[in-house]
Amino acid sequence: MRRENMVMSEDQAELLEPEREESPAASSPTSLMDTCAPSISSLSSASCSSVHQPADFSSSSSSSSVLSLTPPLPPSVELSAVLTDTRLTLDVYQGGAAALPLLWASVPGQLKGLQYLRLGSEDKPGLDGAVDVLPHLTQLRSLAVRGHRFYDSSGDPLPGLLTALPSSISAHSHLVHLDLSFNQLSCLPSSLLNIPTLSSLLLCHNRLSALPPDIGLLSSLTYLSLLGNELVSLPPSLGRLKALQALDVSHNLLQYLPEEIGSLEELVKLELSHNKLKELPQTLGSLLSLRELFISSNDLRLIPHCLNKLPQLKIDVRDNPMGRPLTPPPLSPSPDQAERKIPELHLGSNQHRFCVSSAGCHVFLPGGGELLFPPRCLVTTTRLEWVEKRPQKKWVWLEEHEILLSRPLELRPHGITFLKPVQVCVPYNRTKRKQVVVRRFDGQSWSTLPTDLRRGSEGHSTHPGGRPARLACCSVSQFSWFMAVSRLVKDTCSLTPTGALLVSSSDPGIKLHFPPDCTAQPRTITLQVMQVSVSEVQALCGDPQARVSPLLCLSQTPNMQFLQPIKVQIPLPPGVTGYTVDETCLHVLHGDPTAQTWTDITSQVSLCFTHLYAVFYITHFSWYWLWYTTQRYVSGVARKVYQRLKQFKVQFFVLQRKQDPSQVLLQCLPSNKVEGRVQSLSEQYDGPQPSDLCDLLEGEQFFAGFERGLDISTDRPDCVQGRLCFVFYSSLKNLKEVYICPAQGQKGPVRGQVSFYRGDIPSNLPEEVARTRKGHDNQWLATLLLRLPALNSDNSYILEEIQYPPLNLGDPESGYLTESNLLSISLQIGHDWRVIGINLGLSYQELDHIQYKHRDNLGALVLDMLFHWARHAGPGAVSKLVDAMMESGRRDLADEIEDIVNIGKRKYSQSLRRLGLEAESSPLEESTAVDEAALATDGCRTLE
Repeated sequence: MRRENMVMSEDQAELLEPEREESPAASSPTSLMDTCAPSISSLSSASCSSVHQPADFSSSSSSSSVLSLTPPLPPSVELSAVLTDTRLTLDVYQGGAAALPLLWASVPGQLKGLQYLRLGSEDKPGLDGAVDVLPHLTQLRSLAVRGHRFYDSSGDPLPGLLTALPSSISAHSHLVHLDLSFNQLSCLPSSLLNIPTLSSLLLCHNRLSALPPDIGLLSSLTYLSLLGNELVSLPPSLGRLKALQALDVSHNLLQYLPEEIGSLEELVKLELSHNKLKELPQTLGSLLSLRELFISSNDLRLIPHCLNKLPQLKIDVRDNPMGRPLTPPPLSPSPDQAERKIPELHLGSNQHRFCVSSAGCHVFLPGGGELLFPPRCLVTTTRLEWVEKRPQKKWVWLEEHEILLSRPLELRPHGITFLKPVQVCVPYNRTKRKQVVVRRFDGQSWSTLPTDLRRGSEGHSTHPGGRPARLACCSVSQFSWFMAVSRLVKDTCSLTPTGALLVSSSDPGIKLHFPPDCTAQPRTITLQVMQVSVSEVQALCGDPQARVSPLLCLSQTPNMQFLQPIKVQIPLPPGVTGYTVDETCLHVLHGDPTAQTWTDITSQVSLCFTHLYAVFYITHFSWYWLWYTTQRYVSGVARKVYQRLKQFKVQFFVLQRKQDPSQVLLQCLPSNKVEGRVQSLSEQYDGPQPSDLCDLLEGEQFFAGFERGLDISTDRPDCVQGRLCFVFYSSLKNLKEVYICPAQGQKGPVRGQVSFYRGDIPSNLPEEVARTRKGHDNQWLATLLLRLPALNSDNSYILEEIQYPPLNLGDPESGYLTESNLLSISLQIGHDWRVIGINLGLSYQELDHIQYKHRDNLGALVLDMLFHWARHAGPGAVSKLVDAMMESGRRDLADEIEDIVNIGKRKYSQSLRRLGLEAESSPLEESTAVDEAALATDGCRTLE
């Protein structure tokens, strides 16, 4: 018997389903379509041969010509696109199941001969109508009613809504393949047990908690998948499934297996991973046909000796407490312990010291970080410190393809030792499809720690009302420096002389086959896979036909030659198949990570193909990359492309604070983050547009120099020969704020610039030249213009006041308020501004922003609120303002606004009569109008 990590037979390796992922919701729609599904090639070739033949609708041309499938199908979909003579596919259009009743009502004769039917189950009304039609389709051989076929606006898969099947399903006496995955079935329909021909049954990701006791009636079953349910046990009758070849009950709640499982004489593959199994039955030794046994992520401490009888068996035993003693049940806590709760300590941004006693403490750091000190980890009360370092090269160590996700966190004193492990949780920025780990620096060397990822504690967020921070947590016994790093997912296995098979968890189509006796001593194998965008490669190398496979990074400890060649299986580049490949365009490249070179080794390896994969053999580990291109000198092209893939497209921007133009913000971000960042700063900062695109590497150093009459203080520790020093990290802010001033001798306004340079300042330039150097050089990246206003007699900058166009609300006929009227009203609002703003329809977020901006000036705060509303008020603004004052309890202001409006209306009518645009009035009316006009004039003077 062989016991290796991710070990399986070479014959079955090609059949390993690429879609076996723990989180189907995160899969692509294409891979998700076939999750849990075996091939149905066992169906008769006669049936399959007609799948791609167009249906003959001549007999019902009148029906099909008037048949409307919109809704539920898109207007562009014709009947022939979904229906052939034996196949109907309705799961490629959302809500497509609703088309089945329409088709049955229009062309029942064509549907009676259906053998293959696929339905989506995300639309309940359409699904119910389709289920009612199923009993009439008695010739079906394959039926799929699945959820997770489509996605909502946020990218989450839509759940299947199937909860039951009609009892008449048993009438499908020809049914061979049934797929009901990703639905809400809580029990297996008993009617299914009466289908003697059923050979493939998929019930993945439902809500099954038990199987019927007579499931053994499905005597023809060869494939049964119950992945991702809630099963706690399996019935003994499962042993009567004599034809069963593959059984998948992974990701359930199984605590034991029935002894009868040993009666499955034809069983080849048994998947039991991610359950709660504590032991395996001895009867597994009777499964003489068993070749693959997956028991990872259980609670197994021993492998039964009966499995030694199966020499061809390959076992995956990862993530089990093998060889460890049984953990005794925890002692019930004493009343004092039950009531004892670890105290919490929330630190402010200026609180860098804190004390922890023997009672322990849960410390919450600014920015979302957490430190958990368990009780009795310290004997006496101890003063501790935390510091967040700038991400300088001294505190950061990154390997190839790694990205820094947090600022280094230093915990002091370094020499302190804890009696119990302390949990250190470092907040990190979001990353895509990579592994996040915590890296530790002890003052001499770096090490990667076992890392758990979780969200921070509820109520402790980096932003008020926001979600808790993402945390990378590790357990340590000493303090030092810690940081979160994103790296390519590492798959490892321990290789012994018996051989092994290592499968990539990020792309299960990538496999390394280690034959027996390929090594004389144990060694650790590591596999990393880097996915590469085809479109990006095509743009970089200028070949629209270029295709590349994922990049393989292989390493081992210790590093030595293998005694026998290792078989490498890798997917062919996208769009290339084993039947269409032009072998003259396919190249296997070997990369040297130290020299950063690539060598074409196609002529030195034996390269063969399957339909989807390329296979070759190697004797030592390095980097390998499969290219499909018509270009010559592939090695040089690959080296150029690889270097460019490591670089980030970035932009620089330089902004000045509106209230103090001497305060300047400089930042460098990946181009996809720049627009949102500049928009968020626009309320407080002004400046030129961001720079053109530039290229920077993760961890690359660059400098910002102030030129053409601008200067900064050079006493800063991050200032090198008059320039600000930055280090670029794609997931961090890369931001500095400085105060600038005119260079010595400059008077009046200064029109200067900020230039960004790559790398160190050339050493052959004198210091005075380096400080004032102008123009481009070989290290130049970008230049942005910057203007500094002149100083007045008070030594303050002469700023231009922000000018708004005159603001007038409403119209003279229905009600009119001038800007002067609004100013007069604002002086009387006072502390009622917030409730008035709410009644005017402003959001809480807008009001909070206004309050923060004018937190020390109530008058400016009220004005900003009122004029912010007025500029977007629209028609009927005056009446809205009156209603808001009434609802806010300010009837005095409501009455004053109405008086102003009435006076304005009378003035308007008087002006019309004066111009002869209104009918003549009686002498009495004219006298009244004159009096009212005089009153209106006096009132307006008073308000203004």
